[in-house]
Amino acid sequence: MTHAARVAAGAVASCLVAALAAAQSTPPPQTPDATELAKKTQNPVGDLTSVPLQFNFNFNYGPRERTQNILNFQPVIPFKLTTGWNAILRTIVPLNTLPAADGARESGIGDIQAQFYVTPAQPGRLIWGAGPMFSLPTATMGLAETGSWSLGPGAVVLTMYGPWVAGGLVQQFWTVADSGGDPELNLFLFQPFVNYNLGDGWALSLSPIITANWNAASGQEWTVPLGLGLTRTTVFNRRPMNIGVQYYSSVQRPDGSPSQQLRFSIAWLFPR
Repeated sequence: MTHAARVAAGAVASCLVAALAAAQSTPPPQTPDATELAKKTQNPVGDLTSVPLQFNFNFNYGPRERTQNILNFQPVIPFKLTTGWNAILRTIVPLNTLPAADGARESGIGDIQAQFYVTPAQPGRLIWGAGPMFSLPTATMGLAETGSWSLGPGAVVLTMYGPWVAGGLVQQFWTVADSGGDPELNLFLFQPFVNYNLGDGWALSLSPIITANWNAASGQEWTVPLGLGLTRTTVFNRRPMNIGVQYYSSVQRPDGSPSQQLRFSIAWLFPR
């Protein structure tokens, strides 16, 4: 791991330990069961409103092997469509700080995604959701600009068995309108996830984001990371929250893309 990676890892680990210590110091009365609430956070189409912040440190990017910093603000809002069906609206707003070719850094908003899932209100052992995905050309920085209005289908399937929550999420985006020029989106995303709940809100988590850029040159399409993480669902100042840290290393990636990722997340939870 590079020096920048070690420094960022230490800072994130310190923040995680401090947050967990603070959360454990003032447990409120009549809090929801931590393990059951943790399982709800692991269900992408559950009826749990959440406001997550996801900090991504992507190391060894570009010819100078520098670090990308991407903060994703991604609120999740479920609501009832009918007595038999729920809908989940997930919005992803990326706030980027990216290294430029001249050695400087460029900051701004990336393209915003809006994801809309429809799911049964009373699911069985197999939980599922599906719906349209949208990507909007909202980037305010040249390094992240696509100029593309894109859409496509998305679906998620999962099951819960004992301490396990496992499943997968699939999305495909195509450009339907563009301001002109490259890049146009033809992007596939697959995110398998496996969570093992250890009790008291702790869980081991595996959720790599595997992507394929179908417009890339041969041999440069796939990004395949592998890694593991640890999450804790707890209560701080009477507000349920989820805190986690994950590390991934890419076993397959395009030339110049980051080889490692450290992901730190914190989510405020609003159970019904």
